[in-house]
Amino acid sequence: MKLTIIRLTTFSDQDHIDFSKIWPEYSPSSLNVDDTHRIYAARFNERLLGAVRVTISGHDGALDSLRVRDVTRRRGVGRYLLEEVLRAHPEITNWWMSDIGVEDRAAMDAFMQEVGFTAEITGWQKR
Repeated sequence: MKLTIIRLTTFSDQDHIDFSKIWPEYSPSSLNVDDTHRIYAARFNERLLGAVRVTISGHDGALDSLRVRDVTRRRGVGRYLLEEVLRAHPEITNWWMSDIGVEDRAAMDAFMQEVGFTAEITGWQKR
């Protein structure tokens, strides 16, 4: 089966189980989505391997909680997820990723710069 990036608009019971492995700090009731607040995920074999929350406001996009399950890291899942989110929103001219909740700032800094973001004091920006 192929890795696919999807925008989730509803969550199955399995999605909630997978989210508990990706984002153990979030309760299922806190994962609300609408036209402004979105969740994109990487799915493989009917399981979510990684996810990111996206907030859209005009030509600005904010990313947070980009995370890939530990057992799947360093295989390109996060990169593919982020590239597809950016590709899905060509109207966004300014992207921001906060460093709040980042587990390993040095690793995330290297990753974000590799995908074209510039390091700032409290996160990363891409224009």
